[in-house]
Amino acid sequence: MAPRDRPSPNFDARPAGQAVDMLLLHYTGMESEEAALARLCDPAAKVSAHYCIGEDGGVTRLVDEAARAWHAGAGLWAGASDINARSIGIELVNPGHEFGYRAFPQDQIAALIVLAQDILSRHPIPAARVLGHADVAPLRKQDPGELFPWARLAAAGIGLWPEAPPEAPVPEAAAIKHRLAAFGYGYLEEDFEAVVRAFQRHFQPRNVTGIADARTAAILQTLPD
Repeated sequence: MAPRDRPSPNFDARPAGQAVDMLLLHYTGMESEEAALARLCDPAAKVSAHYCIGEDGGVTRLVDEAARAWHAGAGLWAGASDINARSIGIELVNPGHEFGYRAFPQDQIAALIVLAQDILSRHPIPAARVLGHADVAPLRKQDPGELFPWARLAAAGIGLWPEAPPEAPVPEAAAIKHRLAAFGYGYLEEDFEAVVRAFQRHFQPRNVTGIADARTAAILQTLPD
């Protein structure tokens, strides 16, 4: 089913010559789809995304991919701070942690897979740069959260879901920070625990503690620099 269009005024031009090399996934964190769409199209809100996917799998296109949608806010990945300039943003309707966080329905994830595969066919986005909002903004965001099925997306060729090797002794914090930074995470000196939580929400969702345990260390070793 083709996306329906609901144009948002909240966008501007990408910087000249800037390629799209990141796909960023969010949840709406609002009580209904209509409330989320209204906010994403409200000029006063100054927020948007390229697409929004309802729990029924319906896709709404808000901003053309050629433009810079305003979905990421302040963030950092691999030293880059203008995440909006280089990314396509997809919002998934879900009330989020504030309003009753719940699992993402099958129809919604199926629609996301189709849309993401289409986006990846047109933009050279590495698997390691299919990320959640919390990955680039760990000090202030949790989405799409620990219930998001990253493994299902990776099985469809979207993003990474590493098979962790056997657990080994946990290295010193400095070594964990080095591996997180090598993968792309920022803000490690500002709040190391928040960054570890963001990593765990993505790659270790059954144990989101903010404490880098042996499994955290093992998973980190499988990720590319």
